[in-house]
Amino acid sequence: MVTVTLGKTGIVSEKNGFGALPIQRVSDEEAVRILKKAYDGGVTFFDTARFYTDSEHKIGLAFEGMRDKVHIATKTAAVTAKDFWEDLHTSLTNLKTDYIDIYQFHNPAFCPKPGDGTGIYEAMLEAREKGMIRHIGITNHRLAVAHEAIDSGLYETLQFPFCYLAAKEDVELVEKCKACGMGFIAMKALSGGLITNSRAAYAFMAQYENVLPIWGVQRESELDEFLSYVKNPPEMTEEIQTIIDNDRKELKGEFCRGCGYCMPCPAGIEINNCARMSLLLRRSPSELQLTPEVQEKMAKIENCLNCGRCKSKCPYHLDTPALLKKNLEDYKEVLAGRVKVQ
Repeated sequence: MVTVTLGKTGIVSEKNGFGALPIQRVSDEEAVRILKKAYDGGVTFFDTARFYTDSEHKIGLAFEGMRDKVHIATKTAAVTAKDFWEDLHTSLTNLKTDYIDIYQFHNPAFCPKPGDGTGIYEAMLEAREKGMIRHIGITNHRLAVAHEAIDSGLYETLQFPFCYLAAKEDVELVEKCKACGMGFIAMKALSGGLITNSRAAYAFMAQYENVLPIWGVQRESELDEFLSYVKNPPEMTEEIQTIIDNDRKELKGEFCRGCGYCMPCPAGIEINNCARMSLLLRRSPSELQLTPEVQEKMAKIENCLNCGRCKSKCPYHLDTPALLKKNLEDYKEVLAGRVKVQ
């Protein structure tokens, strides 16, 4: 078993963390079964958020009565002290616990600090003093905010996108966190589903001893893959490096990571999936993307208002409207049979 220590928090976790966003999509019973199976297989770190609808509720159902056996991280998107306290109390109730191991600011557009006028960092400190939370963390998709959080010394963990498609600037963040004794939690470890080889994804992560990847799990078959790595962790080989090199070549340049921070769209476009449809067609069974339901979603791109809201909110500075139109044209070509995919 390979373990990760999350910086100065002292939290030790098996290298596989559980990302609980996808369990929103399954029933309570199925979610509890998957969560308990993950624990029985050696997983003890579970990450969720107030924003993830009923994900906290499902974790609470799964681990009621065994709180000391697992580490739970959740998040608040609050920008006022009032909303912070409301979120925290709701999370504690949902999780059926009286404390949260790591409470994280959820992708703020700025780095919360004492005296910034919002009062949310002061509320975080008060919550820790009261024992309602144990450690303070932050999640983000913006390099500037991430660096500011590390430099501030105010945070014990950083959660940031990291996978084998990472740029050198992302690797520098990981190394900076290690040097500062700050825990690094890797979200988007499969790049929102674009990485389809979990062995390669794990082997890449294994090179960074301070990184805890959280794998988004919805199906038991997905969980089984990661549980198999608890006893037999994949290591970097020439074959796996070739897979990574080929994926980097195919996915280089501008592509949508599916983070969803551009949403909601005033025209009702499901941007976080539609803007990467070309890649989904080629990297997953294409029939999943050609259903009448998906065709209807893609057709909504025709109603784009060109308002620029999605572009202004994209943490990766993508020209989202242009990307949507490009994906729609490709999709039409595939539907017409002029372009073949798997």
